[in-house]
Amino acid sequence: MQNFRIYIIAFLLFPLSFFAEDGSQLWLRFPNVKNGISSDKIISKGKNPTLEIAKKELRTYWQGQAVELRTEKSLKHLKDGYTIKSNSDKIIISAAKETGLLYAVYHILRLQQTKSDVNYLNITEKPSYDVRILNHWDNLDGSVERGYAGKSLWKWEDLPNKISPRYEEYARANASIGINSVVLNNVNASPNMLRTDYLQKVKVLADIFRPYGIKVYLSVNFSSPKVLGGLENSDPLNKNVQNWWKDKASEIYTLIPDFGGFLVKANSEGQPGPQDYGRTHADGANMMADILKPFGGIVMWRAFVYSPSKEDRAKQAYLEFLPLDGKFRDNVIVQIKNGPIDFQPREPFNPLFGALKKTSEMAEFQITQEYLGFSNHLVFLAPLFKETLESDTYADGKGSTVAKITDGSVRNNKITAIAGVANIGEDANWTGNIFAQANWYAFGRLAWNHELTSEQIADEWIKMTFTNDQKFVNPVKEMMLTSRETAVDYMMPLGLHHIFAFDHHYGPEPWGDIPGGRPDWMPVYYHKADENGVGFDRTNTGSNAVSQYFSPLNNTFGNIEACPENLLLWFHHVPWNYKMKDGKTLWEELCFKYDSGVKNVREYQKIWDKMEPYVDAERFKQIQSKLKIQSKDAVWWKDACLLYFQTFSKMRIPYDIERPIHELDDLKKIKLDLKHHN
Repeated sequence: MQNFRIYIIAFLLFPLSFFAEDGSQLWLRFPNVKNGISSDKIISKGKNPTLEIAKKELRTYWQGQAVELRTEKSLKHLKDGYTIKSNSDKIIISAAKETGLLYAVYHILRLQQTKSDVNYLNITEKPSYDVRILNHWDNLDGSVERGYAGKSLWKWEDLPNKISPRYEEYARANASIGINSVVLNNVNASPNMLRTDYLQKVKVLADIFRPYGIKVYLSVNFSSPKVLGGLENSDPLNKNVQNWWKDKASEIYTLIPDFGGFLVKANSEGQPGPQDYGRTHADGANMMADILKPFGGIVMWRAFVYSPSKEDRAKQAYLEFLPLDGKFRDNVIVQIKNGPIDFQPREPFNPLFGALKKTSEMAEFQITQEYLGFSNHLVFLAPLFKETLESDTYADGKGSTVAKITDGSVRNNKITAIAGVANIGEDANWTGNIFAQANWYAFGRLAWNHELTSEQIADEWIKMTFTNDQKFVNPVKEMMLTSRETAVDYMMPLGLHHIFAFDHHYGPEPWGDIPGGRPDWMPVYYHKADENGVGFDRTNTGSNAVSQYFSPLNNTFGNIEACPENLLLWFHHVPWNYKMKDGKTLWEELCFKYDSGVKNVREYQKIWDKMEPYVDAERFKQIQSKLKIQSKDAVWWKDACLLYFQTFSKMRIPYDIERPIHELDDLKKIKLDLKHHN
């Protein structure tokens, strides 16, 4: 009898544990309608795997009026876009392609989920970019470079025979926000990715992704002909090398007819490339482009290049690529990181944007938080993405923003694209932190429509992921919208940059200066603190990096009085007693910024604790726990940076700022056993 009672209790508890909230549903929390829209209320012609998915989504989740799905070739100008027109009885969705119909179905489901009015709609959507792509830095051994959400989602050892259900869930999540492309593997690519056995595994993923409108791309190692093919070298002008790539491309397209193309990191951070043979980036990119062109493939060639030289690292990509402008094939697009250093919490936009007037350019953002507290810190990245996209390059006159340069509206680009380095892993919640899901969502939404505001995106995501209750939505939205600036304040305010712990980049190490190490990998290279002041002089009396920007920006950035204060120490070496616009000295301003960052994170903790009645216990506790870590880390950052910089400024920390709780010598002893691969 006792055993029977235990069995009954276990049986009753099982559903609760089985359905425990783990965050795996992401923002796709459409109510499952038991008696949803009937099939006869979904009007469509033809049969197509993508169309069938759209109809299934409607049957399962749509609660409104009848829906008609039309493919109309006259809407070709909308590319992947669509129109939605409705009255109280019917919604008519039209698109040139079935993929557009699927995107539109997710659009009306989003409207339903956020409790928006779906009567009398008159919507026309056209994506800002043709290629909206996630770059996965996943390795074949299951590790993820700069990954903070567990091991890789791709189980290469199981493929092609064993297929995880998460592959289709991943494709569905991407389609719901308009992402249509994915690079499966790390830019620091293994040549083995191009082995036949791995290509057969890639084919399985491509087949799963295709009905959701997603094309597969691969990062390739430039030395693959030599390493895999046994050739003497991988010189792009060597006929044998060219033939090897031709054969490999034919093999790929036989398996995957809609394969997108290659992403290449070459002659950067030890990766092989055409310069190994005295050739240029254009020589290497064009060789691959010529081979892919008959198949409709493209080459995304990364401009993240720098070498241990006397030249300012912030200038090197510009110096290396500007002479090559106009020398790339029309199916090559140069992929440029949003800033000139490396995904810092705040950077000015990369001066290459707009400078390459005869070459297609695309922005590369980092969704994974390599420099923003990994998956421990709440940092909503839409404001960072928007800051770059809305920056005016002045390349073609006023209004030549990074967005307009890259989306083809200012220039007639044959290819338009935007990339985000993914923050996705095998963790149940996909991203290691519930709030990090918002950054995946934000990238997708901005890739589809870069005119959306950060506030609109946050509002959507909160309502889709949690609740429509304004008592929850408003405070959490405010927390998200201020979180990026908060992180900048407690890490690197006023234009400070790259003062992280060596290699893994978690936590502060402004004193970092490894004997014999590369100077441009050391924090002291970037902050240049001394008894006179702090900051990197990039004016015409320093490295003259300001000269790479178009007028009037070169003058604005180069003038200490005109330079935006949030970039001041990026462009100027500033005296400690320099008077800021609010009347404080630079030292005082620095102190108050760090203190403000700490206070804001503590405020986030208070806000989140008040949200407990509106959210499930599991996600509430997960986020509460992460905020505790973030709060401790913020104090760590504040104390480390202020105590270290105080050794140069010799000035007191203002008394109305929270006092340090650490000793500098103790902070210098912290050495975390972290790797840059998960």
